[in-house]
Amino acid sequence: MSTAETKLAIVTLVSSETGVSFDELLTWFETPKQAGHGDLAFPCFRLSKTLRKAPPQIADDLWHTLFSSALPVGVSGVKAIGGYLNFTFETGSVIAEALKRVLMEGASYGSNSSGAGQTVVLEFSSVNIAKPFGIAHLRSTIIGAALNRMYQKLGYRTISINHLGDWGTQFGNLIAAYKRWGSEYTFSGNPINDLYALYVRFHGVAKDDPTFEQQGRDEFRKLEQGEIENLVLWQRFIDYSMQDFKRVYGLLNVEFDHLTGESFYRDKMDAVIRELENKHLLTQSEGATIVDLSVYDLTPCLIKRSDESTLYATRDLTALLYRKQAFNFNKILYVVGTAQKLHFQQFFRVAELMGYDWVKDEAVHVDFGWVKFAGEMMSTRAGKVIFFDDVLERAQSLAREIITRENPDVANVDWTAEKVAVAAIVFTQLKVRRNKDVNFIWEEALSFKGETGPYLQYTHARLSSLIQKYGKTLPDLGADFGLLGEEEKEVIKLFELYEAKITRCAEEYETLILADYLLELASAFNSYWQRIRIITDDVELTRTRMQMAFATRIIIADGLRLLGIEPLERM
Repeated sequence: MSTAETKLAIVTLVSSETGVSFDELLTWFETPKQAGHGDLAFPCFRLSKTLRKAPPQIADDLWHTLFSSALPVGVSGVKAIGGYLNFTFETGSVIAEALKRVLMEGASYGSNSSGAGQTVVLEFSSVNIAKPFGIAHLRSTIIGAALNRMYQKLGYRTISINHLGDWGTQFGNLIAAYKRWGSEYTFSGNPINDLYALYVRFHGVAKDDPTFEQQGRDEFRKLEQGEIENLVLWQRFIDYSMQDFKRVYGLLNVEFDHLTGESFYRDKMDAVIRELENKHLLTQSEGATIVDLSVYDLTPCLIKRSDESTLYATRDLTALLYRKQAFNFNKILYVVGTAQKLHFQQFFRVAELMGYDWVKDEAVHVDFGWVKFAGEMMSTRAGKVIFFDDVLERAQSLAREIITRENPDVANVDWTAEKVAVAAIVFTQLKVRRNKDVNFIWEEALSFKGETGPYLQYTHARLSSLIQKYGKTLPDLGADFGLLGEEEKEVIKLFELYEAKITRCAEEYETLILADYLLELASAFNSYWQRIRIITDDVELTRTRMQMAFATRIIIADGLRLLGIEPLERM
């Protein structure tokens, strides 16, 4: 009997004794937090209220009633520990089943079809045109791309959208600045820096000259009205920006299905505004057109300014309704920082007031905290904004130092340093619960030891070196898995958790679940490796242990790729 079948038999027994439905009980079981407590745990505290007993008493009663005289097939022991009933599976069945499945399925291990027939739209990154790629958009990009890959692994149809900030008053400002000072900039080599310099210069002058801000508003109004000169300039700014963004996305292993920014909806907003009018949702306030949300304890949602120009809410509301019609999604996720929480509450509420009740269940703001750099303020070209290139350059320099010190024989040091730097930056974002701030400490993030992306890459590289040293074809399903025992079981039983961890990430929009799992697996294998020689004079034992090493590398490599990190062969 497989461990999966054994678990179902245990659930059936507990269900018959407690009266709790089989399906509900199945979700209650968990993996013990301490390795010595077995392979499967039933938390009895969930029954305290109905049975009116303390969890330890419930666990003891269930043990006496169901398991004191006879054990289910495949179970070697049952113990009541605290408020838990803990089960230990027979070593042979755990190892053989879990190990063979990984070896047979390879990189597809952990996949399932739970999302078949369902569509998830993910909006993430949403960078601003004419500005260098900043840290503010980095975390959105990394979290969104990781979730996108996980949903695909679970069989969902995913649609990834980069909702570019390519429309709005800021483009009127930039056009006004370009018309005044554009001839002073070359726009060659690194045009994004020249665009940003114009942007900063505009705001510097506008502080002392309010009329300049009015010029910006005037230029944006011309842009909305389709004036050719402004449209040509605007398109040039987009082209310059996309050249740079594509380079950054390449470094981060990120791709999008659609690059449809705010401008895509400029000819679709009028219909939405008319619908708002027809449903009597619009009112006037100080010349602006709003939806009054005071009854919901929310500030007004601005639809149009007094000069008739549109705002973020208008465009996002239009985009939401368009995407529902175009993609017929089951869920739409907006991976955007916590600072925008009010904005999403407002336009989600407006959509509900328009009669689109599906918004309540299908539209989700996947918010996240800030990124901080501990112990120092990074110097930046603008003095306020931290750019991705500044962070990457610093991380790559430190990674190069570490690599040349730890392994001076590594070829392609610069390429390897870049991959390690990206791993450090990405993993630091993903291993923290998303609604918490990230505290980026350079030396910790880049360490080959501890809870870091480079540590996982280093483990993968060590496994690759071991496999190369072994020199025989892998996987080898003819190996005698009966030679493996309790030491190997502590590693192999973690294999069975992989799929469930990915599923939880998708359900909770939390990448740290997978990040923590990969660290646990790598730590368990490295601890085993320190105690046990894998390649020995015993040919058959070596052959079998190498299957476990190979399977561990399969999972770590796949998990790293889901997170957007390159598994390295050498470092």
